[in-house]
Amino acid sequence: MKHRNTIAALLSLSLLLTGCGGNSSTDISSPETAAVEITKTEPLHTDMKTTYTQTETKPTSAVTENTTSETAAKTSAPAAGTAHTQPRTEARHEQHEQKHTEAQVSQQNEQPDDNSSPENDQSHHDSESATTTTSETTTTAMTATTFMTTQAETTTTTNKNPLPKVVLDGMTLEQKVAQMFMVTPEALTGISPMTQVGGGTQKAIEEVPVGGIILFAQNLTSRDQTKKMLSSTQDYAKKACGIGLFTAVDEEGGLVARCAQKLGTAKFKDMAYYGTENNSDTAYNIGSSIGRDLGMLGFNVDFAPVADINICSSNELGNRIFSDDPQVVANMSSYVAKGLQNEGVCATLKHFPGLGAENGNTHTNSTVIIDRTLDELRSTEFIPFSEGIKAGVDFIMVGHQSVTGLGDELPCDLSYKAVTEMLRGELGFDGIAITDSQQMNTISKVYTSGEAAKLSIKAGMDIILMPVDYRQAVNEVCEAVRSGEISEERINESVMRILRKKYALGLLKK
Repeated sequence: MKHRNTIAALLSLSLLLTGCGGNSSTDISSPETAAVEITKTEPLHTDMKTTYTQTETKPTSAVTENTTSETAAKTSAPAAGTAHTQPRTEARHEQHEQKHTEAQVSQQNEQPDDNSSPENDQSHHDSESATTTTSETTTTAMTATTFMTTQAETTTTTNKNPLPKVVLDGMTLEQKVAQMFMVTPEALTGISPMTQVGGGTQKAIEEVPVGGIILFAQNLTSRDQTKKMLSSTQDYAKKACGIGLFTAVDEEGGLVARCAQKLGTAKFKDMAYYGTENNSDTAYNIGSSIGRDLGMLGFNVDFAPVADINICSSNELGNRIFSDDPQVVANMSSYVAKGLQNEGVCATLKHFPGLGAENGNTHTNSTVIIDRTLDELRSTEFIPFSEGIKAGVDFIMVGHQSVTGLGDELPCDLSYKAVTEMLRGELGFDGIAITDSQQMNTISKVYTSGEAAKLSIKAGMDIILMPVDYRQAVNEVCEAVRSGEISEERINESVMRILRKKYALGLLKK
């Protein structure tokens, strides 16, 4: 018997040493041993469970929910038995809970994970690692969300581009009226010619924050000098009242081209030359080229193109006019305007209701009368302006000519009939109406600066260009408002047009 036991023991030992007798991992029956072995060979099960527990107690957002669901789909595949079905159940529970807990995201992120109860030291270490990783991810996501919300609230509270109505409501009467004037640098300081700006310009703008300046050839010596001059003047205006300036020049091409002549910007022939071609692409390219050059220098308004029709050969404009055909003028002027404005420079159709039929000169004559009926104006002179308005032109300049068909014998920029009834009412223009220079003889030889300014505003004009004495004009308009001669609503109407365009140009930044 003893020998038999010995032989049996030796036989068992031999089988064990040769590897026979089956796979020990599948034959293990001890639950504790199985748990240890699964933990060692399949740690994914423990991590996965911890991840779900973390997600259930700390939902962050719809993005987190989707990501966790995708993780569940990927990690549940290799698991077996209950480990395969548990994640799906928990994922559905997670989606259900997510809908009810999004409002408490911040509060839940601060709560500890009470559902993680590791079975041994190794699994506890893995659980902490998984929990720490998930917590860091959640914190990062929440930080980003919080930053975005705070940024949006800050932008709303400290808007650097205040809306026109907000700006208008914060302006004094004097500031509003001042915005309705555009002057030369010389008018600000009394020094001529002005090619640099400094303390004198800054002080003048602080005292009367005019809405714009216009430069002429005498103000231009080089491109860098022009840029600096315009930039500095803009800075003075913004510091004075938070509103930038319209910076204007006459750059028609051909005869009237201040920048081309003094600074070497794009040059063109007289507009009559291009009118013979009547090519809208050519017109657009002219406007675009001029606009690009002006914008780089710091100009944002061009007093061009000419939209007059060559009716009388003795008019003061000559070859500055495209054609004697209203349709040609309408086509060419509209496309020049589009080219300018697509480069960020406001175009200006001039000189409403049309100077082409004059037999005189508004620069030198004290009176220029054009004998035209309203029907003649409608069938001829109004056509280019009407097309330009449809194209979205920003400015229209109203001339000083008197037109018999209007019946009031007033220069058109002082005429309610011309501005409010015809330009605004009949043609539907709601852009900025600006006078021609009121230093010209048809105004300055007949009216004081204050008288002309008040009549212009009553007529419906938005900006008075170059009065002889802009300070006197601003003061008299303010007095007219205080006395009730001009309503403040009339002032507000024009200032809102000005501020809307300046807002579009980015000139209301403080």
